[in-house]
Amino acid sequence: MTPQANHPGPLDAAAIERFVRQGVVRLDAAFPRDLAEEGRALLWRQTGCDPDDPARWTRPVIRLGYQDGPPFAAAATAPRLTAAFDQLVGAGNWLPRTDLGTFPVRFPAPDDPGDTGWHVDPSFHLPEDDPGDFLGWRVNRVSRGRALLLLCLFSDVGLEDAPTRLRLGSHRDLARRLDPLGETGASLRDLAANGFAESAARPEAAATGPAGTVYLCHPFLVHAGQRHRGRVPRFMAQPPLLPRRPFRLDRADPVPVERAILEALSGEA
Repeated sequence: MTPQANHPGPLDAAAIERFVRQGVVRLDAAFPRDLAEEGRALLWRQTGCDPDDPARWTRPVIRLGYQDGPPFAAAATAPRLTAAFDQLVGAGNWLPRTDLGTFPVRFPAPDDPGDTGWHVDPSFHLPEDDPGDFLGWRVNRVSRGRALLLLCLFSDVGLEDAPTRLRLGSHRDLARRLDPLGETGASLRDLAANGFAESAARPEAAATGPAGTVYLCHPFLVHAGQRHRGRVPRFMAQPPLLPRRPFRLDRADPVPVERAILEALSGEA
């Protein structure tokens, strides 16, 4: 498979090949640390918690609504990050964001928060589907409605700080599962029915790093949350990058997101 012509950006050829093979690449300093600190201060106020009073951290997860304030808009449009979008999705093939979506803020907790199952993020529904039924939303073989999944760290995240778990290479298993289902694809409910068993043997990685790090994930990458075992709450956005035009699997010069699907369908492990 011939790679698309290189676009200038922060990802070297080895990183792009790692994305195609593993379904994720880590981009350090994707946006400035001071933006993360500014945004985190705003998020703390929205949680209603005191960062200096752990006794008031009584919930394992607080989900905050869409964040489109200045630090979040600046992070979403940071030149280093958007240049990586061009490299993986293709220049002109994605829609700029002016926000970073919602934030699930994870706090240290002794018990499982109940939202840590393996999954992928669905991106569209059919006219006959109930749009209010999230589990009924769908994924199809060309990832209609989603170009990338972004994991944007707004706090330093270590192994004990509830980093998102990632099954490396699982995007290839899902591509093969979706291929015979055509444009209709499958609902998240149907995809999750077997616990994504086809990717259970894949090696697992954790989305750790300093604030300002972004993990750029193939939309088919299977991932999961986990309980926070550390001491400092984790602040992370997980928005989609939306496509400007649909992905295709018949291009002579596919972009890396498409090439990952094509290589999976060709039988590559």
